[in-house]
Amino acid sequence: MNEKFVINIGRQLGSGGKAVGERLAERFGIPVYDKRLIKMAAEHSGFGQEFFEKADEKPAKGFFATLLGYLRSPFAGDDAIYNNPLSHDALFKMQSDVIRQLAERESCIFVGRCADYILREHPRCVNIFVSASREDRIERLVRTRRLTPEAAEQLMDSTDEKRADYYNYYSNRTWGAAATYHLCIDSSVLGIDGTAAFAEEFIRKKLNLARKD
Repeated sequence: MNEKFVINIGRQLGSGGKAVGERLAERFGIPVYDKRLIKMAAEHSGFGQEFFEKADEKPAKGFFATLLGYLRSPFAGDDAIYNNPLSHDALFKMQSDVIRQLAERESCIFVGRCADYILREHPRCVNIFVSASREDRIERLVRTRRLTPEAAEQLMDSTDEKRADYYNYYSNRTWGAAATYHLCIDSSVLGIDGTAAFAEEFIRKKLNLARKD
């Protein structure tokens, strides 16, 4: 029996979703992948990291038939999407390959990058979405990124819009909608540590994981 499992975390900017992922990584003793995926995808593909950074969690400009075919049959091996090797669609495909390889190799946590959809066939995964109140999100961004409240709010809204467009474009699902995930949780209620503890209990019950003494 394959005991490997994957935790996929979607998050609003400023909600602390990445921090929750890091806490869960500590609790389960497994790696967490976020921005590190950009470097890994660049190394895997042979293209420069800057191309992946520019396309990171941003949708392509058009919805082409080649991409539709890939989404419907992601393991078909169709090389059509590589005709323009630096298109957002091709970069998404390359990053998806890295995500699948990591999930096959080890238990791990992915933050963003449409990982829950990419790994939709994985038999042991938990998909979580972390949100928070606007006030808490702005305060976190002001504190962690040293922005003014106005700049933080603008960044928060523009980033969430891009993340939603990216996710909805590549998955045909709805970013942040409860029906898309196994668990949606507001980190403003329990704080980062409390949210991670609550999520851990949920994950262990869903995957039937025993606690380590």
